[in-house]
Amino acid sequence: MHRSPRLRLLGLLALPLTWLVGVYIFSLVMLLITAFWRTDPFTSKVIPGFTLDNFVRLVENPAYLSTSLRTLSIALLVTILSVVFSIPLGIFMAKVASPWLRAFLAVAITLPLWAGYLVKILAMRITFTENGFFNSALEPLGLSGPGFSYTTVVLTLTYLWFPYMALPVYTAVRQIPANLFDASADLGARSWTTIRTVVVPLLKPALIAGSIFTFSLSLGDYLAAKFVGGSTQMIGSVIASNINLNPPIAAAFSVVPIVFVLVYLFAVRKTGALDRM
Repeated sequence: MHRSPRLRLLGLLALPLTWLVGVYIFSLVMLLITAFWRTDPFTSKVIPGFTLDNFVRLVENPAYLSTSLRTLSIALLVTILSVVFSIPLGIFMAKVASPWLRAFLAVAITLPLWAGYLVKILAMRITFTENGFFNSALEPLGLSGPGFSYTTVVLTLTYLWFPYMALPVYTAVRQIPANLFDASADLGARSWTTIRTVVVPLLKPALIAGSIFTFSLSLGDYLAAKFVGGSTQMIGSVIASNINLNPPIAAAFSVVPIVFVLVYLFAVRKTGALDRM
């Protein structure tokens, strides 16, 4: 191997390529193939073949179509909320907060990553339950929380994936020279004008990087809808309910979030932001 650079390179890449091609890509290919099979209505057995009926059902069935659009809207709202929260927080941490407060906020942001996924879901369920903290805090005002609903799903997923947006934004803000803020102020720009015209354009690569995580992770989630969404259904909910009863329709529905992510990445690529990441 010392005398053969190609053999040495092959030995170095053998294990990761085996995982990438042999497991990950192969599984996706099999998923796509299964989406074109059908299930016998009498025996419930999966019959290999080629049919577009599963994809036609996704378009023609109002329930499937509304579930796809609902999941897409949830993923977009989670991403938008994460952006809205992360920009002022990142600016405060990087340019205003004292070192000890900056360290405290960094720990607070990453704290959700320390706990298991189901633990965080349970925490949000306890918070928004009928006798939970949220309703107790609003009760003196004569108000009540959203309960287990679409809104709670959005808030829960924002809580789960916010660190993936906040950390890249904070890192990017730290790299912005302080004299840009001073120059903007000297030219008469107010704080929000500076953020809109100076900070946000420089943060675009970080926002794109964070949004890829928040958007794609929200599209693939369904446990949040199950535990805090009440009757809210997401794509993952339909896939989970059909994976044993009708694997081809579950496989066809699994293609929908993949298409959403690909379209999103293509749109982002058109902006040129990926070239500066």
